[in-house]
Amino acid sequence: MTIESTDLTLPSCTVHLLRSGPADGRTVLLLHGMKFQAATWQELSTLDLLAAHGWRAVAVDMPGFGGSPECAIAQDTVLDELIRQECSSPPVLLGPSMGGRIALEYGIGHPDALSGLILVGPVGVEENREKLGNITVPTLMIWGSEDQIAPPAHSDILLAEIAGARREIIEGAPHPCYLDQPERFHDLVTGFLAGLA
Repeated sequence: MTIESTDLTLPSCTVHLLRSGPADGRTVLLLHGMKFQAATWQELSTLDLLAAHGWRAVAVDMPGFGGSPECAIAQDTVLDELIRQECSSPPVLLGPSMGGRIALEYGIGHPDALSGLILVGPVGVEENREKLGNITVPTLMIWGSEDQIAPPAHSDILLAEIAGARREIIEGAPHPCYLDQPERFHDLVTGFLAGLA
């Protein structure tokens, strides 16, 4: 499957994207953690796998990461502009760690702009606790049982506050559980997406 690398000019900044899958497919928008970038999803074969399942996979370098230059605009605004310009229908937003926080806060602020949310050991759960009820889309949480950065107990908060949220624990996995056990991670993601299709 071909992966296209491109720079997208938004109203407030320019971001680097990797795209895979059918142009008319429903979109999964992949964010990244603090130490990673869009290319991580290419290296893990996530983009290829999603495309093979008929999804249009778009991995973005947030401003200041990977191939995207620094930008003083709020991440929420950048993501909103990106979704408006790149997605013909509400996408599923997937984010691990820092990207999970961005995805979580976007889901709180723009509940109608998404069709699903996949949070992978997101940070910032407690800070957003009071507003979690705003999230109305199908939500999957994936956590490593040995996560030392985002405590697995935080998933209890999300389960309690987000209606219909689902939790999956990857046993023995650390914070970047998707890197530790990619096959298990991919099975959970594609199973969740199949339920949305």
